Amino acid sequence: MNLDKKNVIVTGAASGIGKALCQRFAQEGANVIVTDIDLDAARRVARRINSLALACDVSKENEICAVVADTVERFGTVDLFCSNAGLFFGEPDHSASASNEVWQTSWDVHVMSHVYAARAVLPAMIERGEGYLVNIASAAGLLSQIGDAAYSTTKHAAVGFAESLCISHRDDGVRVSVVCPQYVATPMLGYGDNEGSEVDGVISADELAETVIAGIEEERFLILPHPQVADYILHKASNYDRWLGGMRKLRRKVISKLGNTKAVEMHKHM
Repeated sequence: MNLDKKNVIVTGAASGIGKALCQRFAQEGANVIVTDIDLDAARRVARRINSLALACDVSKENEICAVVADTVERFGTVDLFCSNAGLFFGEPDHSASASNEVWQTSWDVHVMSHVYAARAVLPAMIERGEGYLVNIASAAGLLSQIGDAAYSTTKHAAVGFAESLCISHRDDGVRVSVVCPQYVATPMLGYGDNEGSEVDGVISADELAETVIAGIEEERFLILPHPQVADYILHKASNYDRWLGGMRKLRRKVISKLGNTKAVEMHKHM
């Protein structure tokens, strides 16, 4: 897709990956609608790119529908919807130890928000015979995230839903991409909003945004900002038991070195 003059909605857009995507989409000539649960922060991003900011809690379907309706009323169409909002909590003990609230919030933000967005924009996209859905998932949705079963499980579900969208609606003219990065230097991982990282394997949000633009231009389904993830997927598929053994070994190493499996610490110290 050529993004010039396209109407693009981005969720979770006030900082980190969402902010970088908004800026990069705007550079491509898109009309970007910046949405976030933090409206003041979204407005700051929107001012920088001369755009519109709208409040949106992606766990609430009515708020996603309102953003879509507002966009259509103002600009006529939603050409691309980028479901980016995400979070993680970690787990206090064993893999099922996170609270029901944590599991439900993870499900609502990582899975149902994508469902709500698709439900809101697909009918018009199918009728027009064109449109684009970009769902930001994670390499944890293809592999796993040690120390956060709720995150890994819901990101797997996000990838599965994106596959369903692509299988069912590519023939309708609707393009779908799912983005699966590993670690990205964002506030969610304890970095400043424009801070880079010298840690091997940690890319900046701007670097991720570049890979997303390239993937959209090629209309590629699976966008891997960390190319090595493709090799990890092959290793996993070729010998699942061996891969699981390697992950258990990595977990033991993390606990031996750090005493915990907190993602914020793991990516900086391993």
